[in-house]
Amino acid sequence: MVKVFFIFAVLQKVVININYNIVDIFKKLDTSKTDLGKFRASVHGYMTFPKLEGEIGPVMKFNGKDVITWSVNNYLGLANHPDVKKADADAAAKYGMAYPMGARMMTGNTKYHEELEQKLATFVGKEKGYLLNYGYQGMVSIIDSLVDRKDVIVYDSDSHACILDGSRLHMGKRFVFKHNDMDSLDKQLAHATKYLEKNPGGGILVISEGVFGMEGDLGNLKAITDLKDKYEFRLFIDDAHGFGTMGETGAGTGEHFGVQDKVDVYFGTFAKSMAGIGAFVASDKHIIEYLQYTMRSQIFAKSLPMPMVMGAFKRLDMLMNEPEHKKKLWDIVNSLQKGLKEQGFNLGVTESPVTPVFFDGEAEMVIEITKDLRENYGIFCSAVVYPVIPKGKIMLRLIPTATHTQEHVEKTIAAFAEIKVKLANGAYA
Repeated sequence: MVKVFFIFAVLQKVVININYNIVDIFKKLDTSKTDLGKFRASVHGYMTFPKLEGEIGPVMKFNGKDVITWSVNNYLGLANHPDVKKADADAAAKYGMAYPMGARMMTGNTKYHEELEQKLATFVGKEKGYLLNYGYQGMVSIIDSLVDRKDVIVYDSDSHACILDGSRLHMGKRFVFKHNDMDSLDKQLAHATKYLEKNPGGGILVISEGVFGMEGDLGNLKAITDLKDKYEFRLFIDDAHGFGTMGETGAGTGEHFGVQDKVDVYFGTFAKSMAGIGAFVASDKHIIEYLQYTMRSQIFAKSLPMPMVMGAFKRLDMLMNEPEHKKKLWDIVNSLQKGLKEQGFNLGVTESPVTPVFFDGEAEMVIEITKDLRENYGIFCSAVVYPVIPKGKIMLRLIPTATHTQEHVEKTIAAFAEIKVKLANGAYA
């Protein structure tokens, strides 16, 4: 009896200890301080989750005031173009937002989806394309489909979050190379090759970007593709910011470098130059047909609604056949970047419309600088601090569009020049 009681007491103690160690998930979340979340009490609704109101354009309303808006990825100015708005409205009136119902594989396919896919693929120099509901989920799912646990992923350290998340899903080996550092890529490809020699049955997928959206520099696609002469790998390029802005025809960064034929899988989004919703992937016919039957984010999701498909047709037609939009964009880009450089600003290594402006200062100053720009100068742009950029640096990121004017450029440069003086004099300390 004593022995039984002792065993019961021990078991009871174990149960008590186990229960004691269980943490309430909600209580843990309440005390969690993520990189962004720790600032939410002081910046929510202003620095984060701000409300820009009015028609999408170079001037919008913020807190009831007109501000020159440099934070909207409406590169070609198509968001409120009357022809685009008419195409969207006509398609919504004809089809509604529900058609087609169901996932593409089941009941959500139409000839218009297929025609748009082929038109996109032909434009970027590939055999076949596949529409995606959203860029982020599409990118994650493409990576998941292209590789298995025997394969190796090699990706740029500054890759977008969707690439990082897709790579983290990978159950096999992965290597990261220093941002745009070809010696580092060479080294990691050597590691990957050596790993596969010891663990046969897999291949190598290299992932990079055409335009890196934070600092505007271009992926070194020519040098990456040159490494194909030395190593065996396939190349996957995320060209979200390059599609429509780069290359002679706007077909992207691969066209810009003359290596589009060496890009094995090409990804573009509608959320930037096309000012819409959705994305696409393009490659060899047999690869796209494989993705159609393996991409879980598309197999188990509703098809892209018809108004967005028909609207994308119109946007693509304008992108391909009205080069004046891209010319206006680059006129503004060149004017803005030239003017800022003449004022002594550091724009980093951007070669794209993305315009980062770097200041020396601590992260805590960025709220006051941004507030001053918005409230006193009527300039709305996004701010970036550590850990995205090094400590002791502040970056204000501007996105020019074809609808900005020279007056907007001059007013912005003048405001930045005054901010620079204030910062030097300790106004934001």
